[in-house]
Amino acid sequence: MGKVLVLVGLLIAGAGLLIMAGVPLGRLPGDITIRRGNATIYLPIATSILISIVLTIVLSVLRR
Repeated sequence: MGKVLVLVGLLIAGAGLLIMAGVPLGRLPGDITIRRGNATIYLPIATSILISIVLTIVLSVLRR
């Protein structure tokens, strides 16, 4: 459990560093934004797929 918590902390810190460096995490091509009047709907499809792939790789490495 301790290793998982450390890894999650490192992943969050890494994502923070990427965002501070200017990587457009959350605004990838494939993310859909719909604006109508004063309402905005945001569907982060590409971001969700990228996060899923990264988590799958990380968890498969941890299981070994």
